[in-house]
Amino acid sequence: MIRILEFLTAGLIAAAAMQAAGSAQIESRYAAKDITGDTDPNSAFWRGLKGVFIEGNALGNPEPAYRSEVRSRWTKDNLYLLFVCPFEQLNLKPNPSTTTETNQLWNWDVAEAFIGHDFQNIRQYKEFELSPQGEWVDLDIDRDHPKEQGGWMWNSGIQVSARIDQAAHVWYGFMRIPYASIDPHPAAAGNLLRINFYRAQAASPERKLLAWRPTGKNNFHVPEAFGTMKLVK
Repeated sequence: MIRILEFLTAGLIAAAAMQAAGSAQIESRYAAKDITGDTDPNSAFWRGLKGVFIEGNALGNPEPAYRSEVRSRWTKDNLYLLFVCPFEQLNLKPNPSTTTETNQLWNWDVAEAFIGHDFQNIRQYKEFELSPQGEWVDLDIDRDHPKEQGGWMWNSGIQVSARIDQAAHVWYGFMRIPYASIDPHPAAAGNLLRINFYRAQAASPERKLLAWRPTGKNNFHVPEAFGTMKLVK
């Protein structure tokens, strides 16, 4: 009985946190041409887009110092994400590699997107991460039947770019994800994806786990909390 009550209480807390977080949908706007490596929110590609904001931690508590923006566009071949991430101090991996995948990148500062296409099997999704240094990792996640080596040997074909503005204390991250790696259906206006955005910021004991849609736990792998992305013209 105690465990049931704990489960119900956690569910109510998560529901309240998600309600407080505002809109649960981000629109991804169509682009006619593909690009590479654009981390400038004022560029022609990104300017004027309505994004969403990561405004609190995974438990739903406000974290105004780390209010981070996410914008998105899509083409027939790729899904694009731009992260705008304020910081105080960065927790960066020594000797970064931007040419090979970095397993366990989540132990450092990262921006993340968890994306699923299947609304019937929500515990299957893809995980994408990038660091302020331009490192990356992508994972094929199945919460019920974990993949060998945690799914990190899967390769989506993602391309990333990042830059750090030390004077403004903001870092910018760019992802170009092949659409076919996240959805077996062709990219088209009206498509819906299940999605959540996260950041891991700073080192312990100041470590922050930030989420667009709060999970109600100090854990990002809660697919029940995902919002949605709609592809629009």
